[in-house]
Amino acid sequence: MVEYQRLCEVTSLIEGEITVINHACGNGWRKVFNVYAKLLYALDKKHFNYSDEALTWQDYRDKKLLQAQNKTALLFSSPQLTPNKEIVHIICGKGHAKALVNSGRLEADLIWLDDEFAIDRENKLIVCPYFDYRQLSNIKIERLAGLLQSLKVG
Repeated sequence: MVEYQRLCEVTSLIEGEITVINHACGNGWRKVFNVYAKLLYALDKKHFNYSDEALTWQDYRDKKLLQAQNKTALLFSSPQLTPNKEIVHIICGKGHAKALVNSGRLEADLIWLDDEFAIDRENKLIVCPYFDYRQLSNIKIERLAGLLQSLKVG
């Protein structure tokens, strides 16, 4: 969509915008938004309040995801790793993460937990499979939620 191709700053979505994007761009974006909402909804309520904001993950996706005051973002640039206890970065895709490291656009001390997940606790950075059902199943979403939890309390 043309309106998103030249953004120079992080811009919040408004209610209904995810539906518009899904209709205009197809199944790929629907999967990304669904997995993102499922992940946030799966996080421990003691440290994250996303599941308190909607009755279901679908409601959360449609009414809260990536909107102002939500404290979430979806970026297409290299993460800016700064010492901030409140910011956790997720890089979707092992190949993408390795390309960022190899090109020098990401300096991180990634510890690979297995073939799909890596973590840098110092920089609060996690590498996981791409946000797609086939790559990030419900079981893997739960694992990612656990890793995020460990960074929040760690």
